[in-house]
Amino acid sequence: MSTLLTPRKASTKSSRARVSKKLRSSGGPTVGVVRFCISGSKGPKTRFSPNTLIHELEKGLPFAELDMLRTSLGIPMESLAVRVGISRPTLHRRKGQGRLTSDESDRLVRFARLMGMAVQALGTEQDARDWLGSPQHGLGGAIPLDYARTEIGAREVEDLLGRIEYGVFS
Repeated sequence: MSTLLTPRKASTKSSRARVSKKLRSSGGPTVGVVRFCISGSKGPKTRFSPNTLIHELEKGLPFAELDMLRTSLGIPMESLAVRVGISRPTLHRRKGQGRLTSDESDRLVRFARLMGMAVQALGTEQDARDWLGSPQHGLGGAIPLDYARTEIGAREVEDLLGRIEYGVFS
C-alpha cells in the first residue's frame, strides 16, 4: 500500500497537536465568549472577567463565534452580518481570515448579551428567538434585533427585557 494513501500515526497525531495548538494560541473556537454571554450564570463554570472579555474583544473574536451566535439566534448568516454591520464581501473575507475585528466583535457581543437576557427573562432559547425576531409594542412596534443595531437601541431592548423579567409593563 502506498504511503500517500495511508498516513503514519505519528504524523497524524503531530498534525492534530499542531492544529489544536494553533487554535488555542489564536483564541480559536474554544474561546466561548458568545456561549458565556448567552448562558450567563446558568452556563459553564468558565467565567470571563471584564479584563479577559476586553482583551478578547480587542484582539477580535474568532469567526466561529459569529457562527455560534447565528445558530443560537436561528437566523441566516447574511441577516446577522448586516445587523452586526458586516457587508457580504467583508463577511467572506472575515471567514477566510478566521477572525473578526475588535469593533465587529464588540457588536457581536452586544447581540449575544441580548440573547442571554432574553433567555433569562423568557425562559427558553426558542422563546428568546421568537421574541427578539418579532415586533414589540414596548419598542414602538420595532423588531428587537433591528432596534439593537445601535448601542442606544440595545439599551432600550435591555430595559424592556428587564421590565418583562420583573413584571413591570408600563
